[in-house]
Amino acid sequence: MKRVAIYPGSFDPITNGHLNVIERAARLFDTVIVAIARNLEKTPLFPIADRQKITAAAIAHLLNVRVICFTGLLVDFARHKKACALIRGLRAVSDFEFEFQMALMNRRMAPDIETLFLMPKDTCAYLSSHMIKEIARLGGDVGKFVPPVASRALARKFRKNKKRNQE
Repeated sequence: MKRVAIYPGSFDPITNGHLNVIERAARLFDTVIVAIARNLEKTPLFPIADRQKITAAAIAHLLNVRVICFTGLLVDFARHKKACALIRGLRAVSDFEFEFQMALMNRRMAPDIETLFLMPKDTCAYLSSHMIKEIARLGGDVGKFVPPVASRALARKFRKNKKRNQE
């Protein structure tokens, strides 16, 4: 039986920290599904279709990883995909409390699906999509923090916004 894991998130955009977690999960599971969530509480920079394209391009070298968008409860999506595990990234101790509460709630709803916490390598531990978007918005180089496809997408997005603001 194939072991499927789900790595959920907004991936707005995917960072090198996300990519590191995905690559490590891909070594542990037969299939990893990067599940891009439609979160109504967040206002993303990129539409969900763009986030899916950017993420798919960033993980194209990983043959056992695919990208799917979803709405609704993560555990329902995981059951539908016959996943045995949810992957969650932990950058710092400050992430732990929220992630721990979410893992306990998911376990209560789906006791057969495990939650595994993976920490990105130390050179990526400080990365957040929020910080990266702010750097890009202010004209900084984000090439060290995101895959090239995400860096290009951010440059295009903020170039368009800059032109609109100048008009």
